[in-house]
Amino acid sequence: MPEEEVVEIKFRLYDGSDMGPFRYSPASTIAMLKERIVAEWPKDKKIAPKGANDIKLINAGKILENNKIVGQCRVHCGDLPEAVITMHVVVQPSVTKVKTAEKKVDEPPRNNLCSCSIM
Repeated sequence: MPEEEVVEIKFRLYDGSDMGPFRYSPASTIAMLKERIVAEWPKDKKIAPKGANDIKLINAGKILENNKIVGQCRVHCGDLPEAVITMHVVVQPSVTKVKTAEKKVDEPPRNNLCSCSIM
């Protein structure tokens, strides 16, 4: 019986440390990866995601969409054997409406003045 194909992925965090490598089926979605990252996030980190929506995964210079599957993320490098894929994790906490409302109160109103002279 042939061994089921798996993809090994490690996640590079903002401070240069790594999580993993973890083994995933090529049919796993990016959303599933994000859920696991949130569940296994190191407790000693200053910045932590509250949910999967706070995380962006970057692979080969592209931000990965939640509905994309892991099998689509592989970059084949000639004759090199399948290696561990490193994905970069960016934590962007969701901005709440309360913070934006407070910011607007603190800022003085701006007067946009523009003058153009055509000669």
